[in-house]
Amino acid sequence: MADAANGFKHGRLTQKDGVMTQPRTFHDRVAVSLDDHIARIEMIREDKLNALDPAMFDALIEAAAWLREQRDARVTILSGRGRMFCAGLDFGSFAAMAGEDGAASTSLEPRTHGLCNTPQYAAWAWHEAPVPVIVAIQGGALGGGLQIALGGDIRIAAPDAKIAIAETQWGLVPDMSGMARVRRLVRDDVLRRLTYTAERIDGTRAREAGLVTEVHPDPQARALEIAQQIANRSPSAIRACKVLLNGLDDANAGEILAAESRLQQAIIGKPNQVEAVMANLDKRTPQFGD
Repeated sequence: MADAANGFKHGRLTQKDGVMTQPRTFHDRVAVSLDDHIARIEMIREDKLNALDPAMFDALIEAAAWLREQRDARVTILSGRGRMFCAGLDFGSFAAMAGEDGAASTSLEPRTHGLCNTPQYAAWAWHEAPVPVIVAIQGGALGGGLQIALGGDIRIAAPDAKIAIAETQWGLVPDMSGMARVRRLVRDDVLRRLTYTAERIDGTRAREAGLVTEVHPDPQARALEIAQQIANRSPSAIRACKVLLNGLDDANAGEILAAESRLQQAIIGKPNQVEAVMANLDKRTPQFGD
């Protein structure tokens, strides 16, 4: 398959079709599995509403690394087990790590993962994932939980899910990469109001604001429906499209046009592209290679 890294200026196969990989967990915080080309990544700290602590950050980063190794994965569903997608930071855990003056015991400024520090990369890793990431939000996504969700490509929220850029409620600023993603999704003055006030809005209002893509009474079911549609497309084209779309924010028109040409040249006439054409003409389900 074409290497998607040939897009913007250089900005294991583990299963057979229909057979699920052996599920595994990271740090007792995140469970992963892969079935029928759809990877599932689920936060499983349901007793704490999937609140974010250092072990959760590490688990999310390791789950993202696992996903990068799954050449058979064509799309991912990111979710949280239990009543809520993610309640945000576990302040009890971080208070225990603070120094005598209450400040963080480690600096947030060093870049530990490319552009990011560790908490930032727990969210940004989904933006960098090679395949689309669909986030299913039930119950709510608050503060850092919303920033994790913003790392995804598509967000499906329950109509009554509670959504908030909640950091100022706790005297903090949003600092887990969400602002780099949300700046293109939400009108500037609306973003400022939601950030300054930490107002909680429901899923319907969050969709109107641009924070979520769709509302659905069963976010998991809707996420799976979209994932199945994506999984039935050429994985070569989907991975190349994600490279192209990820480059739109910071590239100029010339760079975008050049990236289109490079990415198209890498996949046109190759087996997956030919199979897409033939399957459409024959009105049958395509059989793509990964």
